[in-house]
Amino acid sequence: MMKLTRRDTVAVALALAASSGASAEAGARDMSEVEDLERHRHDWDWLIGSWNVRHHRLNGRLIGSTDWAEFDGTCTMVPTLNGFGNMDDNWLDLPTGAYRAMGVRAFNPTTRQWSIWWFDERSQTIDPPVRGGFTNGVGRFEGDDTHNGIPVRVYFQWSDITANSARWEQAFSTDGGATWEVNWRMRFTRA
Repeated sequence: MMKLTRRDTVAVALALAASSGASAEAGARDMSEVEDLERHRHDWDWLIGSWNVRHHRLNGRLIGSTDWAEFDGTCTMVPTLNGFGNMDDNWLDLPTGAYRAMGVRAFNPTTRQWSIWWFDERSQTIDPPVRGGFTNGVGRFEGDDTHNGIPVRVYFQWSDITANSARWEQAFSTDGGATWEVNWRMRFTRA
């Protein structure tokens, strides 16, 4: 399948608007929608490739713990779905036992949100997705889940994003998002 450049996409949108007899206003609106979709195709370009990851994980979640484990890992991300999806392979060298996990992301053009699923080889289950997007260089993704049978609201947040580094954190809320407990932080550096 041929990959369209941004110029090709814009030209196609203009041609469709002109051939359908659409007004200039409708054509501009179509152009804006195409440009918005094109922008989202590149939301995760900065994460493509291999990374070293330094993990800081709270040992006890939702119990008032202040005891953190630190360990290393790796992450390798590849784009899929012509930029509207991606997946990463993760190695987590947890002191209690290393394991692999995988993140899968897909963009919904209707809602203009990304969904993120997490697969963990230890339980071989898929966590419910978190959904969201990027605003001013920060990616915020939220969803509902459970932790040890307790319903929680969870967020993933990406920040401090550069070509060679990024920061990720996860937090849980048991009160619908009024308060949050950060329970995992990762610092990514380009491998």
